[in-house]
Amino acid sequence: MDTFDFIEMKVPAKEEYVGVVRLSISGIANRMGFTYEDIEDLKVAVSEAVTNAVTHAYEVNENGEVTLGFAIYKDRLEVMVADHGGSFNLQEVKKNIGPYENDRSIDELREGGFGLFLMQALMDKVEINNDSGVIVLMTKFIEEIGVELDDDHVSTTQ
Repeated sequence: MDTFDFIEMKVPAKEEYVGVVRLSISGIANRMGFTYEDIEDLKVAVSEAVTNAVTHAYEVNENGEVTLGFAIYKDRLEVMVADHGGSFNLQEVKKNIGPYENDRSIDELREGGFGLFLMQALMDKVEINNDSGVIVLMTKFIEEIGVELDDDHVSTTQ
């Protein structure tokens, strides 16, 4: 089984806290060694998920919160965004989550179509559970930086 560190944070379901989440994901991804481009992709995808939760999960005067979980592995970052509060049990989340099915109503997931499209385009994997609120689990793999051999390149050693 992969070993990982887990960071969990809760923010009020208010637009002004999306920037706090962006800074957090940027710091975590930078520490893990993601490229600048991948960090930007992570910031946009996570911002979309949090913005959707802030915009759609709660009534106007309801004091809701958004819970985020960051599972930090050697080769990837898994980000969970939930709009129903509580704490994450990572094994439970993974057991009850699956890939987004395109035949399901976008309204059913309380997602804006473009936001979901962006998340899928920018992340390596996007999974959704909407049994009690919406949980979005997004995975981004760290690309190995360095010179690799393939059919198009010639490598010489001295």
